[in-house]
Amino acid sequence: MAVSVRGQQVTFIPPAGAAALVGDFTDWRKRAALPVVGGQSITLTLPRGAWVEYAWLDAQGKAFPDPDNAQKSLNPWWPYPRAAVVGEYVRHPVWHLPDATQKGTAHRLTWPGEVLPGTRRAIVYTPHGHDPARPTPVYYVQDGVAFYRTGRLGEVMDRAVEAGLASGAVLVFVEPGDRSAEYYLNDRYLDFLRGEVFPRVEGVHATASERGLWGASLGGLISLHLGSGHPELFSRVVSHSGAFIARPGATDPDGTIDTTTAGEWLRERLEASPPRHLRVSLDTGVLEWLTAPNRRMAASLADLGVGHQYREYPSGHNWVTWRDALPEAFLYMQGT
Repeated sequence: MAVSVRGQQVTFIPPAGAAALVGDFTDWRKRAALPVVGGQSITLTLPRGAWVEYAWLDAQGKAFPDPDNAQKSLNPWWPYPRAAVVGEYVRHPVWHLPDATQKGTAHRLTWPGEVLPGTRRAIVYTPHGHDPARPTPVYYVQDGVAFYRTGRLGEVMDRAVEAGLASGAVLVFVEPGDRSAEYYLNDRYLDFLRGEVFPRVEGVHATASERGLWGASLGGLISLHLGSGHPELFSRVVSHSGAFIARPGATDPDGTIDTTTAGEWLRERLEASPPRHLRVSLDTGVLEWLTAPNRRMAASLADLGVGHQYREYPSGHNWVTWRDALPEAFLYMQGT
């Protein structure tokens, strides 16, 4: 037995070679691992209905999957996370709808980068029956391949539209090169969107009635940063687990971007200059280090009179959280 669940008590039974436990509850490597003492199990109290991802560490600190648990996650970054469910993790009703019979169309774009280096790629997903000349909302989605393949945002739109729950939109899935450099409060990313992406989408595949930005983690950070600062360009923002611990130029001692101690610069900026032109959807998991910053961001938007919704999910900083948050975010933006 890998994991035992009784109510909210979750017991992790260490396999041979396990020296410590990490997971959503330790923010993986951001906080100290939970040591295995004398081969004894580790019991935690976790939210009801939670989806919890974890891994074991060996004596050298190397992560490995629980050999007794076959429940994998949607984690595209690491091969070792396994999942436990505290009761039943409830999925949004849109995911229980039949697969749409009338689907959108994917148009794949590739071009040599000019503002940002490397070969650039995007998928323009247009709703069924789309007329490029008809004004339609256009959402520019960061981490495009992950949102298209893992999150299945296009499928969410197809199901919601066919069920009469929402109107269609054009979804532009933009793939990053170096996401840390491009998304960490980098204003050159706007130059990239405006100079290279907009011209390849608008006037070709879409006529934008409004523009939105959509992203998760760092993608949520850059989306709210750019959307709030440019009312002439953007009127909608969706952010999942926004990495709102950030400050321009802040780095950790090893030179990587600082997402743990940099403070909440963006929230402070919005409080000084409220982005009342925006409609914002925020959500976060409750088992991640960004829960409190997202709560504070939502509270500030409420105090500032910015139109928004805020939701929390009993899971962590991962694609299970974000995929199940997509329907409610889409319905908030496009619901009929």
